[in-house]
Amino acid sequence: MQIILMDKVVNLGNLGDVVKVKDGYARNFLIPAGRARRATAANLEVFAAQKAELERVAAEKLADAQRRGEKLEGGSISIPHKAGVDGRLFGSITNADIADALKAQGHEVVKAEVRLPDGPLKAVGEYSVVLALHTDVTATITVTVVAE
Repeated sequence: MQIILMDKVVNLGNLGDVVKVKDGYARNFLIPAGRARRATAANLEVFAAQKAELERVAAEKLADAQRRGEKLEGGSISIPHKAGVDGRLFGSITNADIADALKAQGHEVVKAEVRLPDGPLKAVGEYSVVLALHTDVTATITVTVVAE
């Protein structure tokens, strides 16, 4: 299916690009999320008329993400959790737990922005965690898991 991207999408393209993607990806994710439209003649005309406004909104989102990234970069949080004598946690620390701890410190972070490529944290210690605030902006924080 041919679509017009209404926002920058990682590994796909930038605002305004006309790309071909699988039908299910377009119908089930990109179009309902507002990140794309079908590439019809009418939608191309509508996009051309709205392009300046969409670029302004995209620039505002990027500037906001950069501002948030500067605040968060190099920061650290401590999360207490029940653990056994060997340092393994009863349960685990997920991206939602990290986002909640950052919100408690006054930062605007949602759980989808917290990247844990190795899965949830399951032991006491210090971990480096990447926050993907925008497709072009990432911030690295230190998460310290301590035993309760």
